[in-house]
Amino acid sequence: MTDADRSTGGAGLFERLRGLLGLQAASARDDIEEALADSESQTEFTAKERVILRNVLALHDVRVEDVMAPRADVVALSLDATVAEALGVFRTSGHSRLPVYHETLDDPRGMIHVRDFLDFLAAHPAFGLIAADGAAAGAAFDMKTPLSQTPLVRGVLFAPPSMPALDLLARMQASHIHIALVIDEYGGTDGLVSMEDIVEKIVGDIEDEHDEAESEQIALGPDGKFTVEARAPLDEVTKAVNFDTSEIEGIDDIDTLGGLVAAIAGRVPARGEIVIGPQGFEFEVLDADPRRIKRVRIHPPVEAAKAVDTANESA
Repeated sequence: MTDADRSTGGAGLFERLRGLLGLQAASARDDIEEALADSESQTEFTAKERVILRNVLALHDVRVEDVMAPRADVVALSLDATVAEALGVFRTSGHSRLPVYHETLDDPRGMIHVRDFLDFLAAHPAFGLIAADGAAAGAAFDMKTPLSQTPLVRGVLFAPPSMPALDLLARMQASHIHIALVIDEYGGTDGLVSMEDIVEKIVGDIEDEHDEAESEQIALGPDGKFTVEARAPLDEVTKAVNFDTSEIEGIDDIDTLGGLVAAIAGRVPARGEIVIGPQGFEFEVLDADPRRIKRVRIHPPVEAAKAVDTANESA
C-alpha cells in the first residue's frame, strides 16, 4: 500500500464516521470530537464504541516511546543460547516472540516466534514421531544446540522512539512482523513494541488465558508504609505519598520511582539497602538486580503519614 493509498483510506474512514454522525463540516476530526463530547448526540453508538472512537482519534498523537516496553523489561535471547535455554525462556516469559541478539541487546539479530520453535522441535524424531515399525525414528536430539545453528531466527522491525505509533502499526501490518525494537539516536536498543501494545491504546488491555493479573503498583500497608513497583510513574507516587520532588536536582529527567531512588543514591542500590531521601522519607529496596530496582518500600516521616491519612479519610 502506497502513502497515497493510506492517505485516501484514512480520509475515507473519517468521511464514513462523519456520515454516521450526521456531520457536514469540512474538518472531520474536529467534528467527530465535538460529536463525541456532545451529550445530546448519542445516535447509535454505545459507551464502549465512543471510548474506542476517542482512542482512535487520540492515537494520532501517540509516539512509539509512549507505548514501548522499556529496555529493562525486554526478555531476549542470545544467539549462543541453547535450544533448551530458549525453551525455558518461552515457558517462563509467556511471550510468543523473543528478540535475539549477538553479544548485547544493542546488537539485535532478529527474533524467534514460538510457533516456529515448536514446529522445529516437533519435526524432530526425538519428539514423538514414530517409524512405521513402531520404533522411535532417528537419534536423540541435542538440546544443547545453539540457536545460531538453527533456522529459527526471523527478521525484526526497527523504529525510532519518535515514530508515530500509527505509522509503525501500518508497517507491522504490511510486513507481517508484529514486534519492533526501538532504537535510539546512537543505535542502542531503548525498548520493544508489539502490535498488541499499539492496539491496546485503542481497545484497552488485552489479556489472554496465560496473563497474570498485575499487582497494584502503589499499595498502602496498615503500618502507613507504601510498597511500590519501581516502574510506577513518579507523579503518581508523589501524589499518593505526599512527597515533594521540586527541589531534587534533575527531577525533570526522572519518570519513575526507581529512577528517583537511583538518582538519590547515585547508583543502583542493592536489595535490602535503605536510601535516605529529602523531607525525611526513606526508600527501602525490596527487590533489585545489578541493573535496576524492582520494588521499593517507602517509609514516610510522621508528618507526611498523617497528611496521607487525612486525605484518605476525606476521600
